[in-house]
Amino acid sequence: MTGQSLLSLALSLISLTSLTSTTLAASPKNPDETVECEILVIGGGLAGAAAAYEGVLAGSTVCLTEITDWVGGQVSSQGTSALDERPTQRSRLFFPRGYLELRQRIERKYKQLNPGDCWVSKSCFLPRDAHKLLFDILQDAAKRGKGTLKWFPSTVVKELEYNSTGQQIEGAIAIKHQPVEGTSPLNTYTLSQTIEDWYQYEDSPRFEKTILRFIPQQNSPQGNLPNWYVIDATETGEIIALADVPYRLGIDPRSHLEPSSSSASGDPYCTQGFTYTFAMEQTEEPQTHQMPSFYPQYQPYYSYELERLADFEGVFTYRRIFSSRKGKPIRWGVTAPVPGDISMQNWTWGNDYRPGTALDNLVYTRQQLQATGQLQPGGWMGGLRTETLRRGEENALGYFYWLVAGTTDSQLGDGVKQPHPNHRYLSGLDSPMGTVHGLSKYPYMREGRRIIGRPYYGYPEGFTIWEIDIARRDYRNDYYQQLLSPPTYRSLWRALAGLKTVSAIKDDIPPAEITRRTRSTIYPDSVGIGHYAIDFHPCMTLSPPEAPGNTEREGERVPQSVKDGALAYPFQIPLRAMIPQKIDNMLVAGKIIANSHIAAAAYRVHSFEWSSGAAAGVTAAFALETGTFPYQLVDELPRREEQLQTLRQRLETNGNPTAFPETSIFNLSWDDWK
Repeated sequence: MTGQSLLSLALSLISLTSLTSTTLAASPKNPDETVECEILVIGGGLAGAAAAYEGVLAGSTVCLTEITDWVGGQVSSQGTSALDERPTQRSRLFFPRGYLELRQRIERKYKQLNPGDCWVSKSCFLPRDAHKLLFDILQDAAKRGKGTLKWFPSTVVKELEYNSTGQQIEGAIAIKHQPVEGTSPLNTYTLSQTIEDWYQYEDSPRFEKTILRFIPQQNSPQGNLPNWYVIDATETGEIIALADVPYRLGIDPRSHLEPSSSSASGDPYCTQGFTYTFAMEQTEEPQTHQMPSFYPQYQPYYSYELERLADFEGVFTYRRIFSSRKGKPIRWGVTAPVPGDISMQNWTWGNDYRPGTALDNLVYTRQQLQATGQLQPGGWMGGLRTETLRRGEENALGYFYWLVAGTTDSQLGDGVKQPHPNHRYLSGLDSPMGTVHGLSKYPYMREGRRIIGRPYYGYPEGFTIWEIDIARRDYRNDYYQQLLSPPTYRSLWRALAGLKTVSAIKDDIPPAEITRRTRSTIYPDSVGIGHYAIDFHPCMTLSPPEAPGNTEREGERVPQSVKDGALAYPFQIPLRAMIPQKIDNMLVAGKIIANSHIAAAAYRVHSFEWSSGAAAGVTAAFALETGTFPYQLVDELPRREEQLQTLRQRLETNGNPTAFPETSIFNLSWDDWK
C-alpha cells in the first residue's frame, strides 16, 4: 500500500462519526466473571507494569487492567519508545531492577541498546517490540516469584464498591471489550471514535462487552485488616477521580513553595500538552501525499520551533526508532537517515496538542465531571473530553503532512520549511504503532490529576512535592524579586535554607544573607527515585490551541535569564505522595502522585514511572504480609517508624533504590549529577 493510500485510510477513519454518544451508561447486568486478586493494578503503563512486576515477584496474585491491548504505556501504546534518562544516572545504571531488565531485554533483542540511532536518547526502539518484551518480563517474573499474573487488556474500570465506612474499596466493576465477530479488528479506529463505547455496559455494533467484577482473594485475611490493595496507575488519574479523593489539576497557585507558577490563583484547565505519536519511513522515491481536509485548520500551529532545530534530518533522527546505520555522520552525532529508516514523531510545535481553557481542556475537572454526570452511579466515562482527543488526532495527522509537504513555519517565518516528499506514513496492525490508522493507541500524557496527600506534620493542607523540593533554579534572579511579594520572597528563602531554616526564621535573616541548600528535599519515607529536567510543553493561551498567532501560556516556561531554570536535582519519591486521602487500601503510582504542576514536569519520565510503580507493588505486598495499612507506616513521622524502615530495606535489598548515592542532609555537592 502506498504512503498516500495509508494516510488516506487514516484520514477516512478519523472522519467517521462515532457510533456512541456521551450518555450515562445503564446500570450493570450481573457480572459475566468474578476475578479474585490480592493486588488490583488499574493501568498497564510503565508504573502499572512495575507494580505488577514487583507484586508477582513477591508471590502475590496480581490483576492488571489496561485500556489498550498493549502493556507498557510510554514505551508501547503511547509510542514514546525513546527512554528519557539523565546522563549521570544512566552512566551509573542507577535504576530499579525491573527497569534495568527492560533495558537489557531491548539490548538483547536488537544486539544494541539504540537500534534507532536516535540522538534524544541512548535507547530508541519500536513500540510494538516493547510490548512483547515487557509482557515476557512480567510472565517470567511471575514464574520466578511464584506469583500469579492475571492480564486484562482492553479493559476499563467503570464503578467501585466500598465497605460500610467508605474507607476501603471492596470491589471494582470493569468492562472488557472485543470486536463483534465479522467486524473490524481492535485498533482499527482511533481512540476518540471508540472510547465512549468502551465505557458502556451494553454491546454495540462494534464491540462485545464482558462485565468483570474484581474482588479480594477469598483466602485473604478478613475483618478490618486490608485483604487486597487497589493501585491507580492510570495515565490521567481515573480512579482517584472515580473514588472522589482530593486531587489537583493544572497550574497550582503561586506561593513560596511554587514560586515559578504562571498563575497567582491557579488554573485547573492548563495541563501540559498531550501527544499522539506516529511513525514515518524514508523512501527511495517521492511519495504522493494527499492534504487532509482539516490541514488548513492546524497548519498555523506547526513549526520547527527554534532556528537550531530547523533541520529536517535532525527532526527525523531525533527520535528515529529503526536505523540501518548506513548513512554518513551528521551534525547531530548520529548517521544520516537512509531509505528504510523509521522515525517516531513527538514534537512540541508538531503533534503536541496543548489545550488550556475550560472550552477545550482534555482532563475534566471535578466540577466538569459533576456537570457531565460522570460522578453519578454508573456514569463514569473515562473523564476525558472526546472532542479534544479527536482534534489531537487530526493535529497529529496534519503534522505528518506538514513534515512532508508543508512550507510554512509559525515561529520562524517564511523560507525555513521545505517539502520532504520521500517519506511514507506507517499504518496497519503490523506497523510500529500497531494501529490501522497509524497513530499511537493512546496519547502520551504528560500530566493528569494529581492526588493531594494526607495532612502530616509540616503539611497541614495535605502532602505535596513542590517545585522548591527539586529545582536548581537561581531564585536570586531579579525575576523572582519582581514576581513575588516581599513576604513570599522571604518565605521562599527560609524554605530554601535547609539545615539553617530554623535560625533563618528565629533570627529573621534577610534573604540576601541566606545560603540555599543545593540538593533536593530528603524524605524519610522515600520509596523510589527519579531524575529529569523540569521539562515543559505548556498549554496554549487561546482556544483552540491551533488558532493562528496563538502563544504558549505566559509564565509557564521560566525565562532564559534564570540560571539553571529547567534543571532539577536528583529526587526521591516519598510514600506519603502515593497515599490518597479517604481510601485506606488504595495507592497511586506514576504521574498522578502528590506533586505540583511544576514538579510533575520532572516526575513523568520512564524510569520515574517504573520506580514509583515498583514502590507501589512492593508496598502493597508488604502491607498484605504485615496486615498494615500504608498510612500507618508514615503516620508518626518525623519520628522513626520501624515498619517503614523495614519496607525501605526490602526495597533496597531487592534492587529498588530509595535514594541516590551519597544522599545526606549534609551533602550539598550535586553539580556532578547532570
